[in-house]
Amino acid sequence: MTRLPALFVARRNLSRNRLRSALAALGILVGVVAIASLGIFGNVLAVGASDALGDIGTQVIVSPNADAGYQSIDDATVTEIERATDAGTVVPLKTDGGLVTRGSNSAAATIYGIENPASVYTAADGRLPERHRQGAIVGAEVAETLEVRVGDSITVAGEDHRVLAVLEPVEAFSPVSPDDAVMLPESDVGGEGYQQVLVRTETGAEATASATAIQTTVNAREERVDVFELSSIVNEIDEFFSLLSGFLIGLGGISLFVAGVSILNVMLMSTVERRQEIGVLRAVGVPRRAVLRTMLFEAALLGIVGALGGIVVTVGLVAVLYAVTPVELGMVLDPRNGLYLLGAFAFGILISVASGLYPAWKAANERPVDALRS
Repeated sequence: MTRLPALFVARRNLSRNRLRSALAALGILVGVVAIASLGIFGNVLAVGASDALGDIGTQVIVSPNADAGYQSIDDATVTEIERATDAGTVVPLKTDGGLVTRGSNSAAATIYGIENPASVYTAADGRLPERHRQGAIVGAEVAETLEVRVGDSITVAGEDHRVLAVLEPVEAFSPVSPDDAVMLPESDVGGEGYQQVLVRTETGAEATASATAIQTTVNAREERVDVFELSSIVNEIDEFFSLLSGFLIGLGGISLFVAGVSILNVMLMSTVERRQEIGVLRAVGVPRRAVLRTMLFEAALLGIVGALGGIVVTVGLVAVLYAVTPVELGMVLDPRNGLYLLGAFAFGILISVASGLYPAWKAANERPVDALRS
């Protein structure tokens, strides 16, 4: 008995009791859908959270340590921060708050004194200067509220400023958000020193290294500054979503385990019902491995049919998710979602074959005489 006839016999045996075989395959289908869909949904949540956080993990915020009596960061400390930062851009900020008006319109805004806005921000309209010496740069929300365009004049703290640029809106969360801010030259924002220093790097690892270097260098003798490393928050959020995905996949695995028990039951029942047939095959010289192979093919066929059905249903559920929720297409097409589909498919077949091992072994090792007597 070669592999092809064994596969043919396995398919014929399953078709004898189609309802029972269909129910067993349905169990695998449900388990595969549970694993794949829950894994994909968890990954979509993680990708969505990552997109919402944006570049927060590449930012380090340095502020004066008020507990130690420091109210601002002086130029010498900024220089130390620049020397400690091997990779990235260091942007010192003066911070204030106030009312911004244009005609009859007014809006409360954060006022930033910044020298090099072009190093960290992008203009939606107008041009950002390399050295900010005059004029105002307006955030997207403030511009919308005041109906401001490039070239208009706005009043900040009683002084008029011409609008040089309107910044692009920032969808991601940022501790230094430009959307509700107006940026002026440093000389136009009162106070000595800086209230914040923003360090922006290319990667989270560089941000972590910069934060460590700043902490070691600037605070070597005294805790003069507080260093807020945002990448640690991102890592904690990633760990949370990894735990959530693992938990959801575990729930799906329970469903698939139950389906495996169902296949075990089907194969055992099939072995009992076909005991005489198996005895005849063994009596006429069919080897044990051929019987074993046939029974395993039956289990594998149940797994393949159920797993394929589960993948189709899962794809349909993901399509519905995309259609009825504000989930972006990029989240749905994330490569990790394909890995969840492949993993669930392979796991479904593996559970099916594993569930058929004992019935197949039992059938292959049945003594022909005992089987024929029954």
